[in-house]
Amino acid sequence: MGNCPSCGEWNTFEEQQLQNDQPAHKSRLEQAVRPDSPRPLKEIDFQEKDRQDSGISELNRVLGGGFMPGSFVLLGGDPGIGKSTIALQIAMSRPDLKMLYCSGEESAEQIRQRSQRMGFNDSDLLLYTETDINRIADQATNEKPDLLVIDSIQTIYRPEIQSMPGTVNQIRECASLLMQLAKQNGITILAIGHVTKQGDLAGPRVLEHMVDTTVNFEGDLNLNYRILRAVKNRFGPANEIGVFEMQSDGLHEVRQPSGLFLNHADPKVSGSSVICTLEGTRPLMIEVQALVTPAHYGTPQRTASGIDQRRLSLLLAVLEKRTGWSFGGMDVFVNIAGGLKISETAADLGICCALVSSLSNRPVPAQTVMVGEVGLGGEVRPVSALEKRVEEAVKMGFEQILIPAGTQYENQKSGSVDEINSLQQALQLTGLE
Repeated sequence: MGNCPSCGEWNTFEEQQLQNDQPAHKSRLEQAVRPDSPRPLKEIDFQEKDRQDSGISELNRVLGGGFMPGSFVLLGGDPGIGKSTIALQIAMSRPDLKMLYCSGEESAEQIRQRSQRMGFNDSDLLLYTETDINRIADQATNEKPDLLVIDSIQTIYRPEIQSMPGTVNQIRECASLLMQLAKQNGITILAIGHVTKQGDLAGPRVLEHMVDTTVNFEGDLNLNYRILRAVKNRFGPANEIGVFEMQSDGLHEVRQPSGLFLNHADPKVSGSSVICTLEGTRPLMIEVQALVTPAHYGTPQRTASGIDQRRLSLLLAVLEKRTGWSFGGMDVFVNIAGGLKISETAADLGICCALVSSLSNRPVPAQTVMVGEVGLGGEVRPVSALEKRVEEAVKMGFEQILIPAGTQYENQKSGSVDEINSLQQALQLTGLE
C-alpha cells in the first residue's frame, strides 16, 4: 500500500514491530543457570528409581509398571472418553501421592462437582486453574508435587509468543518448558491432549517425539468399555493395552477382557469366528463377524471395521484363487466386535473362516479359536508369541485351537491343538469345506 489514504502522500508507510507494554513473566525455571559443560558417560552417577504406583493396575500395565519419576506422559483421546476422569481417579487411588491438577478448561467448582459424583469427597488434591505456563511452572517448582496434571496442553500458553493458545508454536514451546520442568526437578507430568477428527493428537507431530510416553484412549463412545493403548514408551513396552469400563462413578478396570469381548457371541450364527490377537504382551480373544450377501446395487461393496480394508481385499483374492470360493457379485462386510482395531496378520485365518462361514451359511464350530497369517499361496504362516496365545485359549476353555504347523509347540493336555499347513486344511477341520 504505497499511497496514504489520509494525506495522499506516497511511500510514507513504515513497518513497526509491536511490543508488549507489560514485560513477560518468566518462570524461575527459565532464569535458573544450568551447567552446560559436557561430561564423559562413565563419570555420570545415577540411581535406579522406583516407579510411582498410579493405584490403577491397568494403567500401570500400560506404562510399564507405573509412572517413571521425572517422565513426561501425554494422554490423548476423543472428547468425553475419560481422560480427565482417569486423572482424578489416580488421586482417588493414591491419596498419599502429592498431586497438582492444573486445569485450563474447567473451574475448580466444576472439578469438585465431578469428584463428588465419582464418590471422591475427601482429598488433598491441589487444584490450580491457570493457563499461563510460566505461572504453572512456578507453582510446580514451589509445591514439588509427585505428579503434575495439565488439562489440557492446548489451553496453556506462553505470553512471550504472539499467537493463540492451541497453535503449533504455543504447543511446541509449552511442551518444551514442561519437559525441562520434568527433567530438572524430577516431577512426573501427565499432560492431556486433544485429538483431531482423524483421531490423531492435535498439534505438531514433534510433540509426540518430545514426550517420554504417549498413551491414547480408544473405543466407541456409544459402548461402555475403553481401551488405553501405549503408542510410545521409552520406559516400557509399546502397544500395551489396558481395558476399562465406563460407569456412572468413573472408569472400572476389566481384569479379564477376553470374556468381555466374547459375551455376546452366538455359536449358532454363521459368519462368526474367534481369534487370539496380541495387544502388547496381553493376548485377547476377539470375535470376528463377517456378512456376505448378494449385491443388488451395481458394484459390490467391501466394508471393513476394525481391520485394514486393503487386507480384506487381499484375503478375498486368496480365498477365490486358492480355495475356489467366489465372492464376485457379493457385498462383503467384516467387523471386529467391541470396536477394537486389529493391525497384526495373526487374525487372517479367523477372518477367512468367518467369510467362508457367512458365504456357505454354515457356522464355525463352537469353542474353536484360530491363529495364523495367510500367505498369498494359501499357506498358513507362523506368528509371534504363540505360546501365550494358546495358554490364553486353554484358560478360556476353548476345545479346538488351530495354529500354524512347524512352530515346534507342544500340545496342551487341556486343549486340542491342531497344526495346519494351508487355508484349505483349516476349512476342512472346521467343517466349512
